[in-house]
Amino acid sequence: MEIRFVLGDITEAKTDAIVNAANVMLLAGSGVCGAIFRAAGYEELQKECEKLAPIKTGDAVITSGYNLDAKYIIHTAGPIYKAKTDAIYLRNSYYNSLLTAFNNELKSIAFPSISTGIYGYPVDEAAKVAIDTIFEFYNDYPNNTIEEIIFYLFDHHTYDAYVNEYNSR
Repeated sequence: MEIRFVLGDITEAKTDAIVNAANVMLLAGSGVCGAIFRAAGYEELQKECEKLAPIKTGDAVITSGYNLDAKYIIHTAGPIYKAKTDAIYLRNSYYNSLLTAFNNELKSIAFPSISTGIYGYPVDEAAKVAIDTIFEFYNDYPNNTIEEIIFYLFDHHTYDAYVNEYNSR
């Protein structure tokens, strides 16, 4: 498994799948979600999402990537941050996204920093949950198909938090 970090736009990822930090109704939102819908093609993506919605917080579903370089979009509903106890929902978002990629025999996946935008999850806490969950998934599924995980992080603070968390292991 290779884990990389990129300061950039997830809609430009050339991976098998990108992860959309979605809402439970899988509607186009703001931030990462809005950018993905715009880049993929709003109407087609919304039609497919309507058939899959609603999902529960922490769940993940897969759609076509439409106009993206990524073949698929894995949508996961991250938690709106209220307390540290929300970590289980954030963990489930990462874990279920990885499981969805594995179940679809994908080899590469790109993640944003789930729930750290409008949903208010503290970046340092989110980075720890994300990195911990990746290692947990690889312990649970050592022979999975995923060879590459790339985090596309939008700003320097978020990028530094994820890189520092990964390097602290």
